[in-house]
Amino acid sequence: MSITGQDESFINDNARWASMTVGCILAGGLSRRMGGGDKALREIAGTSLVGRVITRIAPQVGRVIINANGDPARFSGFGYPVVADTLPGHLGPLAGILAGLRWAERHAPSARWVVTVATDTPFFPDDLVARLVGAAGHIETMIALARSGDRVHPVFGLWPVMLADDLEAAIRGEDLRKVLVWVHRHPNVEVIFRGPVVDGIEIDPFFNVNTPEDIDVAEVLAEELSR
Repeated sequence: MSITGQDESFINDNARWASMTVGCILAGGLSRRMGGGDKALREIAGTSLVGRVITRIAPQVGRVIINANGDPARFSGFGYPVVADTLPGHLGPLAGILAGLRWAERHAPSARWVVTVATDTPFFPDDLVARLVGAAGHIETMIALARSGDRVHPVFGLWPVMLADDLEAAIRGEDLRKVLVWVHRHPNVEVIFRGPVVDGIEIDPFFNVNTPEDIDVAEVLAEELSR
């Protein structure tokens, strides 16, 4: 099921959903294609990737956390909680989603959803959360995922906090790693997003920085989009 329209009542009122959403920035990637190191701290036009992502997600949610393993002190300058995976072994995005859900259970009891975003995708839409919430509606177990063009983006999702136990059972009991396999066990909806147009070309709003060459592209996009 795909949603292409926009409900203005959701888009124009992010504050309406603030107390019900936690934004979880997934910063746990191993950055192999970037040559190792902490990709989240790589800079685009003088601002780190994670800093850019924080700037985009913070106005859309009530609380922000950074999901990252290792020494949390490297993110201390951003002023947000750093939450490690609750399961060991660098198990991938599902483990990060679970960490966000468990944190919300303990620290944001009024939150109904966790919204995850990737730390290497600095230009995602500023109406991401409003439109995902709008698509999920009032079905308590509905998962909403972002789509652009012919691609779904599994780590840009709206996850009901009440599914935490189900997700942990799938990871522990089945050794499940694939996000979409778990998603398709539950009611789910995809929301189509369009990107900005630069020099007559529509840019994928979920363009992600995986290689040194991608940093060069992101530098150009950051300059163009700031005009």
